[in-house]
Amino acid sequence: MALPHQFEGRLSLPLIAAPMFLASGPELVIECCKAGVLGTLPALNQRSSEGFEQWLVQIKSALDEFEQRSGRAAAPFGVNLIVHGSNTRLEFDLALCAKHEVPLIITSLGAVSTVVDAVHDYGGLVFHDVVNAKHARKASAVGVDGIIAVAAGAGGHAGHWSPFALINEIRQFFDKTLILSGCLSTGQDIAAARLMGADLAYMGTRFLATRESLIQAGYKQMLVDSGAADIVHTPAISGVPASFLRASIEAAGIDLKTVELPAHLDFGAELADARDHDRKISGPAKPWKDIWSAGQGVGSIRDIVATAELVDRLREQYQHSRQRFLAAE
Repeated sequence: MALPHQFEGRLSLPLIAAPMFLASGPELVIECCKAGVLGTLPALNQRSSEGFEQWLVQIKSALDEFEQRSGRAAAPFGVNLIVHGSNTRLEFDLALCAKHEVPLIITSLGAVSTVVDAVHDYGGLVFHDVVNAKHARKASAVGVDGIIAVAAGAGGHAGHWSPFALINEIRQFFDKTLILSGCLSTGQDIAAARLMGADLAYMGTRFLATRESLIQAGYKQMLVDSGAADIVHTPAISGVPASFLRASIEAAGIDLKTVELPAHLDFGAELADARDHDRKISGPAKPWKDIWSAGQGVGSIRDIVATAELVDRLREQYQHSRQRFLAAE
């Protein structure tokens, strides 16, 4: 197992707060990093590359100020880039990441050597998310520094594989940083991921229910009220198999038995449409904005707290789990 040297002495937990569409913003990233957890956000959460650059400046300034004031190192932050032909902003946003030397780039929907090389040129790291060993081999071949193994039960575009199968197969050919995603909500889950062979845990849904998350209050309350049985994994909403809260599907009046799959996939248009905060409510419900995503780990969420408080809780649970395991040996 391996952690990048850039992370040494900067993490209070072996954890990445996943980049969540329409949910992760500068405040959430900053609070995660101050608490010793890698905070990340999707570049496309901002409507424009200009706005995205403002976010980068805001994050870097806040973390620099924190380090000067506290005398402590903040955790690195990261940006998620959609590497797909429909993302017309990829080139611009990648250039901004290079300009501001974003420490970590998380790539999705395409492992491309030119993107990896561009990040490595300024000294950054690239982690790529995959749902099976085939995609992991492709990512390894283009030189990524880490692979995010997205197992069954994760939120968003989740996989179908058991975390045991996914971790074990990837470890047979990949000896760099390995990150486990899927249903992780507690400090015990982080400890379990480490025992399974992952270097870092990847947690998304639990960070949705924080005060700094950008999602609306009704979404947060639905997370508190839901359990694993309330998660629907289907391609019918966005055209790609993804996990959504059943109650939000029903509220949108969608019958999954009759809905037709999109004729083609255009992630750029879909994400831009979802970001349109001025869209009339009377229009058709949109994935991510009106139909809300979450993973099966939602059943562990029972409150909405500040990010710093959540990280403190996770750290305590993690340490307790480690001590309990060592005592049992």
